Amino acid sequence: QVQLVESGGGLVQPGGSLRLTCAASGSIFSINNMAWSRQAPGNQRELVATITSGGSANYADSVKGRFTISRDNAKNTVYLQMNSLKPEDTAVYYCYAQLNRYDYWGQGTQVTVSS
Repeated sequence: QVQLVESGGGLVQPGGSLRLTCAASGSIFSINNMAWSRQAPGNQRELVATITSGGSANYADSVKGRFTISRDNAKNTVYLQMNSLKPEDTAVYYCYAQLNRYDYWGQGTQVTVSS
């Protein structure tokens, strides 16, 4: 069974950093685009960052300069390095990947930025 499993969320103070990890497992023949999105209570889901199979990345304006998306194709893993975190970054973060030409989402990991 193909699935995405996220880890790395938690509670952090404003200005702090966290690194999210999302690993794809199962019978995987191809991985194309990968991404991270987030959803705060009462808000719509927001696309945070995307990365192509070739490593080209794009970011939402709200995180540009603070977050970095990267991937390790050998490990079928995508990362989100989050620096200079703000309370408004508090949300459930979901990873996405196109695996074997199908769209998959992870179960989500909570990130809370609070003093």
